[in-house]
Amino acid sequence: AVVSTQSTGIEKCPSSFRLFLRRSTVGMTADSNKRSFVILGVVFVSAISTLGLIYSNLPELPEEHSRHIKLPRNIEDAKELGRVISIYKDTHYFSVMGTYFASYIFLQTFAIPGSIFLSILSGFLFSFPTNLVLICSCSAIGATNCFLLFSMVGRKIVTRYFPERIEKWNQQVDKHRDSLLNYIIFLRITPFLPNWFINMTSPVIGVPVFPFVFGTFLGVAPPSLLAIQAGKTLHTLTSASDAVSPLQFVLLIVLGFVSMIPVVFKHYFKKKLE
Repeated sequence: AVVSTQSTGIEKCPSSFRLFLRRSTVGMTADSNKRSFVILGVVFVSAISTLGLIYSNLPELPEEHSRHIKLPRNIEDAKELGRVISIYKDTHYFSVMGTYFASYIFLQTFAIPGSIFLSILSGFLFSFPTNLVLICSCSAIGATNCFLLFSMVGRKIVTRYFPERIEKWNQQVDKHRDSLLNYIIFLRITPFLPNWFINMTSPVIGVPVFPFVFGTFLGVAPPSLLAIQAGKTLHTLTSASDAVSPLQFVLLIVLGFVSMIPVVFKHYFKKKLE
């Protein structure tokens, strides 16, 4: 009874004032959401302007080639892009490498679909293990950029649009707090959660940067190897799904569970010691 009769003072205020407070709170939340969208928009425009500047500094190409210099949206775009870049790769190797690097990180940073085509393209353009290190590095850097961006200005956006999915994943992460590196590797290898969702929501549920970065770098390696292998036969592919056969898909899932074996042993010996 004591608790119910003691109030913060708001309950004693006139009803019109309480209504004003509620509307003010809603208004502040709306303003905060708008501010987050504005900041994300400014960062995006700045990034795409920088990418455009990089593209503009590429060697001058004839029109029939320059029209294919764009971020690939499907496998046909990737084929044409690969055909054009292969002509200039040997004479402008570092320009090609730098543009590829910037494009991949741009897509990863803003969770834009299309990086799978760049992964396949790397198998066509670059030698092994250069292409593997390139993909893993771009994935880790781009995912970290997305992580940091949403940790600063995207929390309210993510919690607003994915509340139920965040709650479910938060419960899973809480179960693996003492083995997050292995868990992130597992998630990157397997297709159970999309990478863009992991990148955007990890800072919201308190995943530390260290296991996130290194888990991403190591975890994307197995599926990247399949994309690189598919790139060797780029011109025979009809879609991105051709990069992974059903058997390889099963193999990825098996590898994902293999990455969790140290965690199983850790819990087993922990119970034994207890």
